[in-house]
Amino acid sequence: MTVNNEVKAVIFDLDDTLLWDERSVKESFVAASEEAASRTGIDADALEAAVRERARDLYATYETFPFTQMIGISPFEGLWANFDKGEQPEFRKLQEIAPVYRKEAWRLGLADLGVEDEELALELSALFASERRKRPLVYEETYEVLDELKGRVKLLLLTNGCPSLQQEKLDGVPQLVPYFDHIVISGTFGKGKPDTSIFHHALDLLGVKPEEALMVGDKQSTDIRGALDTGIPSVWINRGGRSPHSGIVPVYQIDSLRDLPELAGIRVS
Repeated sequence: MTVNNEVKAVIFDLDDTLLWDERSVKESFVAASEEAASRTGIDADALEAAVRERARDLYATYETFPFTQMIGISPFEGLWANFDKGEQPEFRKLQEIAPVYRKEAWRLGLADLGVEDEELALELSALFASERRKRPLVYEETYEVLDELKGRVKLLLLTNGCPSLQQEKLDGVPQLVPYFDHIVISGTFGKGKPDTSIFHHALDLLGVKPEEALMVGDKQSTDIRGALDTGIPSVWINRGGRSPHSGIVPVYQIDSLRDLPELAGIRVS
């Protein structure tokens, strides 16, 4: 099935659309949790679950939480991100908070399993960040599909997050950046998806009308919601067979990026 209007531009989300962030985070948790297990005898899976829960809860207690929600910076990104770029004062606060937050998430997770060891928590927080930086993982079809689209339509990368962190992710996969005519990071723009202003900004950069673009992303609450509210036909990349959110209905749903070129009306011989 192809779209009715001529597609002149494709807007891509980054994390878990082109980059396999979920796997990078999972493998980093496993590495740090297994190190803790080898040294204390606790269960690695139980520690990972505890730290994930503690990180989410702790993250929400900081005064910066509403800002991180607006920009789109997750608790697990906070466990390894630098916040030294971005004009907003909240980034300076995050830079101050981050070292304490990282250690505390691991300290509380360890304590939940009966281990009281601040030094180990500090080591594990550093290990998690180090392991995450080693894993700039890209889906196997990412470059194949971008090769098919490049030169046929305009391409824009629209990503939520902190400028420092999103740039670091892009630096880890330098071959990705040249595919795009424009890259928009929410922390630089000042608002994140699903706010319609960032989508209108993307359309202005591309010089296209909403109906002449496609928005491709994995998160219904940000990528798809924002596209719907802006009038951009949305393509939900649903690799895991997740259930749709009530009230957020994408125009198209695919389980692989390889379906995108034909959807956009681009047939490759």
